[in-house]
Amino acid sequence: MIESLSIGASGMHAQQTHIDVIANNLANVNTMGFKKSRVDFEDLMYKEMVRTANNGIPGKNSNKPLGVGVGISSTGKIFTTGEVKKTDRTLDMAIQGEGFFEVLLPDNSYAYTRNGVMRIDQDGYLSTSDGYRLSGMVQIPNDAEDLLFQADGKVYAQVSNSDDLLEIGALDLIRFVNASGLTPVGDNLYQPSDNSGDGYYGIPGEDGFGLIQQGFLETSNVDLVEEMTQLVLAQRAYEINSKVVQASDELLGIVNNLRR
Repeated sequence: MIESLSIGASGMHAQQTHIDVIANNLANVNTMGFKKSRVDFEDLMYKEMVRTANNGIPGKNSNKPLGVGVGISSTGKIFTTGEVKKTDRTLDMAIQGEGFFEVLLPDNSYAYTRNGVMRIDQDGYLSTSDGYRLSGMVQIPNDAEDLLFQADGKVYAQVSNSDDLLEIGALDLIRFVNASGLTPVGDNLYQPSDNSGDGYYGIPGEDGFGLIQQGFLETSNVDLVEEMTQLVLAQRAYEINSKVVQASDELLGIVNNLRR
């Protein structure tokens, strides 16, 4: 009887985590480059319950495995491509296909993002909207009048007093064997983990890497209809598990009242 209380409580805790993940997905439905998360459940350990066989013969017992509840095995990211929308902004870039932009963090470590909202920092370097410089260290000339980002990652600048485009750098992309194993660290950034493996570099458009589209942005891959459906299911599952706790409490109350 006591086991049913803890089993029901584990189900409520798991479904609460599920609802929290759905809430975060819905909150970021308009975040550029955001990748939704998914909760994976697993049953907990089993223990053997010794029960007398139905024939009632002494010594003829059978072991019955009994589960002790549910837990969360992981909350991995799903890196399906979001819808690409046209913005006509020069410093907006979308990756059409696989790959990440690599950025340099203040502690000199690297992180990775699909958010292509870029800007030029105070030193003229191409950086994300949060101020993290791209690892390619593309520096924009002070007299640049326009920028051109080609699909293969090459960056050109139209400088004043010149009719020719000046190549000022190139953008590489990074892929991972298991992108869903990346660790989210906020600001739409991810860092490698043991599950993701090491990243490897490539030229956009080659060896399975995506192409860079200037003047476009990749939107969130959150599907509102799917998330709302999952929210309803998680809510009902939470209610059912709470009924298990309530029923167990009522049964314990009956047992406690047997002597009255």
